Amino acid sequence: MVHHQLDALDEKILKSIVNNARKPYLEVARECNVSGAAIHQRIQKLMNLGVIKGSELIIDNMKIGYETCAYIGLFLSSPGEFASVSEALAKIPEVVECHYTTGRYDLFIKIYAKNNQHLLHIIHQKLQPLGLARTESLISFEEAFKKQIPINLKGEEDE
Repeated sequence: MVHHQLDALDEKILKSIVNNARKPYLEVARECNVSGAAIHQRIQKLMNLGVIKGSELIIDNMKIGYETCAYIGLFLSSPGEFASVSEALAKIPEVVECHYTTGRYDLFIKIYAKNNQHLLHIIHQKLQPLGLARTESLISFEEAFKKQIPINLKGEEDE
């Protein structure tokens, strides 16, 4: 894994925009005490390096009718199926994350469903046909919090 040398200004910029990617560049510039053009150039550099992978709007799934969040551990029938199964999972709209893992599961996915009946339909009609050996589901009652990793380029631990 390649780590990029980032300086104090890069760190200030990242800390400024990490919780609000839509913050105007001029506001970031004022916070960092540099010009708006400098912020634009630095953000473009961070994007080109892959440090910033874009920005996103976050939709409240509950407000658009997806009331059930589930994490499902998948057991593959054959270890050689990783690529084909993950490719098929990417095509299922309700599957929003997929991770290769160590431990008990071959893959671990996150799904949003309209309700428990819809979740059951997804498992039976969309997941099981992928040739899985079996699945284990965990339903999330509520997300307690979600956050980004802290920006700390010096490698010092935060207190």
